Amino acid sequence: MTLKRNYLNSKNALVLTGGGARAAYQVGVLSAIAKFIPRNHGIPFPILSGTSAGAINTTSLACYASCFHLGVKKLEWAWKNFNISSIYHSDSINVFSHISQGMLASFQADYANKNPRSLLDNAPLRTLLNQILDFNRIDNNIARGYLSAVSITASSYSNGDSISFYQSDGQVQPWSRVKRRGEVCQLNTEHLMASAAIPMVFPSVRIKNQHFGDGSVHQLSPLSPAIHLGAKKIFVIGVDQPKEPLHSMENNPHPPSSATIAGHLLDSIFADTMHSDLERMARINETLKLISAQNRKANEGLQHIESFVINPSHDFNAIATQYYYDLPLPIRLLLRSAGVSNDSESSIISYLLFERNFCSELIRLGFADAMEQEQAIRTFLDI
Repeated sequence: MTLKRNYLNSKNALVLTGGGARAAYQVGVLSAIAKFIPRNHGIPFPILSGTSAGAINTTSLACYASCFHLGVKKLEWAWKNFNISSIYHSDSINVFSHISQGMLASFQADYANKNPRSLLDNAPLRTLLNQILDFNRIDNNIARGYLSAVSITASSYSNGDSISFYQSDGQVQPWSRVKRRGEVCQLNTEHLMASAAIPMVFPSVRIKNQHFGDGSVHQLSPLSPAIHLGAKKIFVIGVDQPKEPLHSMENNPHPPSSATIAGHLLDSIFADTMHSDLERMARINETLKLISAQNRKANEGLQHIESFVINPSHDFNAIATQYYYDLPLPIRLLLRSAGVSNDSESSIISYLLFERNFCSELIRLGFADAMEQEQAIRTFLDI
């Protein structure tokens, strides 16, 4: 019981970024951290903030906040056992009928009810989330003191704002800043579907009177939700990895294909804003050192916040090419028509490869990377 109270008072926050299938790496890191925590103890992160696929991992942890080991084990089991058909339709009939319906929709009248258009249909993901997540457990864990707050960020296509939907213990007030705000709500599957709707790849999701897509799109400050929820320390599991040559011809001076450009855009959406926000927070921390304690107390809006960032030690794209043929044939044909193949420079494959072999490889990588920094992680989290 004492340990639970210490975790709650620690104000440690976990921030999980997006990245499609790349989010399996986060599970490996969390699995390593679970090795440092005694069994049957609560989550060491009373504040949780997730975006895109990271939002799904975040919500799963929130549902099992009373037992961190159990939550991580369930996450790991899920990532190691589902396949692409669990996330989006990958058979020939559904893939090409979905594309055909999207093309025909462009000829519909403006007053007709239209379904959101996308390259792939991720309806199976909604079914999976409804099966494996019990959202009522979030409120229970907050009431029992295992969790302080959890937020899921999505991007509004209606007004361009970044919206962080959150549940908390009642001590967090909704916030509003330029192009971003926090809205208290009862989290459900639709918030996850909206946050994980990769632009153009998966369909947008309507919540109330707005249409939402992947939370990383308009998220100029990915650390903001955790800070507004009361974080004093922020542990970030990122997806920014070193670039490794995919093949010997990669450095030839040729113009990038449209698929390569699309991959770079996705990489920018999921990684670049985190770098900027961490740099901004570091500058604020350095500035606060120059302000006297009395003046700092007078301006409670600024406070020193520690951070710990762990990123992959290997290139996800290079790993993905090894499992390219795990993709179902209809998906390979679809990607091939867009210029994506097993020897292309595009990173799109690593976002869509929700297959157990690739995901298991990323989990192993995340576990190894975290174990190499065991002492640093223990010190930061005080565990």
